[in-house]
Amino acid sequence: MLDAAISPLLSARDAMAGEFAKLDKLVRDQARKDEVCHRRMTIPGVGAVVAMTFRAAIDDPTRFRSSKSVGACFGLTSRRYQSGETDRVTSITKAGDASVRVALFEAAHVMLVRITRWPPLRASAMRVAARRGAKRAKIALARKLAVIMHRMWIDGTEFKTA
Repeated sequence: MLDAAISPLLSARDAMAGEFAKLDKLVRDQARKDEVCHRRMTIPGVGAVVAMTFRAAIDDPTRFRSSKSVGACFGLTSRRYQSGETDRVTSITKAGDASVRVALFEAAHVMLVRITRWPPLRASAMRVAARRGAKRAKIALARKLAVIMHRMWIDGTEFKTA
């Protein structure tokens, strides 16, 4: 009886896993074919999904006057509350495209947690983590990644680790 109940669920799970593998391969192939995405994937922690999400969100990189403003576009800057003598800096604004913000945050998390070598980006984020905490360090690193990816797109340059 248990076998009859679970067997259809397992076959459906296998079918979904197969379709997911096809979709994942399609995304990776598209990212490799695209020159801009392929260049972004040289950044440690940035994969095909992050590169494609960033490219889709910023369709025209020239609409930003400065690369620094890209982080603010995706809500990766601090929120301020000012009233009278009160001036508080709180969490991030969360403005803009949430999927890009999540993708950049995950890329920052991968760079801090999974990558074994110590590029200068990771070292600066670890200093922030020691002072302010890991979550703020990941937000700061995600903002830096957005600035770097935009500048790489504008200049057409490769990522340099040192």
